[in-house]
Amino acid sequence: QVQLVESGGGLVQAGGSLRLSCAASGRTFSIYTMGWFRQAPGKEREFVGGIAWAGGRTLYADSVKGRFTISRENAKIAIYLQMNSLKPEDTGVYYCAATRTTAVLPRSGEYDYWGQGTQVTVSS
Repeated sequence: QVQLVESGGGLVQAGGSLRLSCAASGRTFSIYTMGWFRQAPGKEREFVGGIAWAGGRTLYADSVKGRFTISRENAKIAIYLQMNSLKPEDTGVYYCAATRTTAVLPRSGEYDYWGQGTQVTVSS
């Protein structure tokens, strides 16, 4: 099993920045790709972005391109989500996810492990 723990959420004004962290533990050798999803109240969970562990290829949702950046830290088996120019519509619970799939896929069903989520609230 793999455990994922997110941190770094909070309340920020529109235009501000936040950095989320996700640390993996357990059978981390089975992880090939990690990603971030978010879920706003009353909405379905949506893909934010992902990163492949080998090569570092990234994929972002159109809604966050140019504002959000995902990075990884191999030694800690951790990924980060740097969020800039935040908008109220970025509000939601942000989940870290990991998969044994090597491709960075935007579908939640492709991910095998999930964190508990961290709340991000952007005020207008």
